[in-house]
Amino acid sequence: MTDLATGFHTRTGMFEDWLDQRATMRAWEDFLTFKELDPIRTSGVRREILESWSRSLASGIDATAELAPLDETEERLEDARQKNSELRAAARHPFEKIGPLLSEANALLILTDAEGLVLDQIGDLRTHDAARSIHLVRGGQWDESAIGTNGIGTAIRSGRPTVVHASEHFCQGIKAWTCAAAPIRDPVDQRIIGAVDLSGPPSIFRPHNVAMIAAVAREIESSLAERQEMRRTRLLEAFLDSGPTRSSRDAVVILDRIGRVMYHRFPAGVPKTPNPPGLTLGQQFITLTGTMSDQDIARAIPPHLQPSGISRLFLDGEFSGAALILPPRRSTPAIAAEPFRIPPRAGAERDELLMIGQSPKFVKAVDLARRTAAAGSPVLIQGETGAGKELFARLIHTSAAHKGRAPFVTVNCGAISADLFGSELFGHVSGAFTGASREGKAGKFEQADGGVLCLDEIGEMPLELQPYLLRVLEQRAVYRIGCSKRRQVDVQLVAMTNRDLGQEVEAGRFRRDLYYRIGAMTIEVPPLRERPCDIPALADHFNRAVATKMRREPLLLSEEVATRLGAYGWPGNVREMRNLFERLHLVVSDGVVTEADLPPAFLAPVAVPHGKLSAPQEPDLPPNLTDMEEQAIRRALAAEQGNLTRVAAVLGISRPTLYRKLKTYGIKRSYG
Repeated sequence: MTDLATGFHTRTGMFEDWLDQRATMRAWEDFLTFKELDPIRTSGVRREILESWSRSLASGIDATAELAPLDETEERLEDARQKNSELRAAARHPFEKIGPLLSEANALLILTDAEGLVLDQIGDLRTHDAARSIHLVRGGQWDESAIGTNGIGTAIRSGRPTVVHASEHFCQGIKAWTCAAAPIRDPVDQRIIGAVDLSGPPSIFRPHNVAMIAAVAREIESSLAERQEMRRTRLLEAFLDSGPTRSSRDAVVILDRIGRVMYHRFPAGVPKTPNPPGLTLGQQFITLTGTMSDQDIARAIPPHLQPSGISRLFLDGEFSGAALILPPRRSTPAIAAEPFRIPPRAGAERDELLMIGQSPKFVKAVDLARRTAAAGSPVLIQGETGAGKELFARLIHTSAAHKGRAPFVTVNCGAISADLFGSELFGHVSGAFTGASREGKAGKFEQADGGVLCLDEIGEMPLELQPYLLRVLEQRAVYRIGCSKRRQVDVQLVAMTNRDLGQEVEAGRFRRDLYYRIGAMTIEVPPLRERPCDIPALADHFNRAVATKMRREPLLLSEEVATRLGAYGWPGNVREMRNLFERLHLVVSDGVVTEADLPPAFLAPVAVPHGKLSAPQEPDLPPNLTDMEEQAIRRALAAEQGNLTRVAAVLGISRPTLYRKLKTYGIKRSYG
């Protein structure tokens, strides 16, 4: 067994497979000597370790430190253990289940709070005794800002499961240890609330340790989610038992003990939108504490949402939240739905985007995109043309750990010839092929290193090149065309398509292994016809946006036009609506839109009960995205009377792409 005092000098074939310990030590020594990361001297060190070393040095961490800080008074520890009682309770079952397995395994299972403070620990007693020498015990502070690169602190800092092995640690005194850690996220708002870690001498290292510890973290999160749901139910019961005077027209909002929205009920039409700004489930509405009186709570609430009643809620004798009674709104204007904002990319300060929608399918897709961003894994975004897939790609980019500062590179797979596809993605060296640039060129993967690479229309990717994409995803490295040099890349792949890739696989037009690799996390973007409640808000947004761009007042829509917009099938989805308002602002001269101003497709009503209008209904719902795409093209051709320029604009695709799709589906190019 490797001795804890000298373990980082002991070498085995298993460790050599993971990393070269001597090379890592030399890179660490050079880094401390020259205060910079030399690409040659650090070529064998993983990127996440180099980034952590840089943060540690910038934080002023003493690289010769032998142990982590420890709170001798234990006051902070007891306060932290009490504050994180729910986290500790959620971790109890997996710890009790795994603990006995570690008794003879030279390993410790450790739970920390969000600041890296060790709350609980279980495992091998001899290893526990050795851990005392570096303060890897209750009360020990293992945040990166306290002890530099280590499994716990680096996992919390990076927001993803991390392994730090032996010489990869920043401080000399802990290089005799190996650790694999994973952050634990609150199931309500996804903030990091702690970490779970497996630590011991280098001899316990296995490449799958990080997968095991990530599974423990997920189990703790699942337990937390169950507890949160139980607490939510109990808070609702406590509110019902409190018996405050309320009307069936009142809105009810229940907050947890720190002020997050755990439940809300907004009666139909009061207010007009189901989710006023600031009252999204899981969002912190106000900062709430047990010492606040009703008056204190009222003062913390925005004036436009002042409640008519406040009930402080208690569970098992402890303050656990508050219920707010919001009176009916008497003002007639509807409250605009709060959009999901996508901040501008670096260097594009005016590039802020808005994702507008409150329909359940849309909100679910947005939530999944945010969680996918945190995971950093490949993601497939499926949806009809014009539904807004590119917005979800941008949302993933800005929601990831780099918060939008890293590259965001897009490639339209349908706009690149098969001959040039490989060089565009993977790059080439000088003279690699006829027409190659003299200086060589980095491919899109290298350009996106550290960020997001978005492959639009991935279903158009040549079949013969798909194995190379799969290899890059598996190896996280590229080889430029004409070059044998391996170039490491850290890229989150976002693939988009308006096709049903599952059907493409069965038809032999897309590789099954690549589909499983990119489709493990799939986001289905709902078409606009499945989001009828979002149509008014989107119409108002595009109306105002086009008016601002043209420096004129927004158009007024007649009641008949508003009805037509709500009843229309929107084959071109959100993009079609944007193009519609650009057209209306050009053709309407008196500022009021009437039915006569609408394109012919909007004027084909189908009578339904109560005298309302609806878009013509297809006899059968198309079974997949491919059929939906064909249907959208046929509808757009009919609406635009065969004008291919306008059809391409409505569908949001290029004319060459439209020609190719017409040929694919056997659609005649002219209508009349």
